[in-house]
Amino acid sequence: MLTTKQKVFLRSLAQTEKPLFQIGKDAISDNLIMTVNNAFRTHELIKITVLKNAPEDIKEIAFDLARLTRSEMIQVIGRQIVLYKKAKEPKILLP
Repeated sequence: MLTTKQKVFLRSLAQTEKPLFQIGKDAISDNLIMTVNNAFRTHELIKITVLKNAPEDIKEIAFDLARLTRSEMIQVIGRQIVLYKKAKEPKILLP
């Protein structure tokens, strides 16, 4: 579990990141979960854009995706989700 200070730090890092994925009408599929898990091998912080045609609420999608990828939901802002998963050899040094 991350502290508030750590989440604030990760939010500041996420501002400069570009979204790696888009979630559309299929919402959360097995393929999306596998792709996000693969991305966590090279990235600790992932930004995802939720398109307007997504069938579920953005916060529900973020919560489910974090749970299914065993990552931490950092924030949902607008139509974007930021997830964090600590790597075995972390590149991001948390405060």
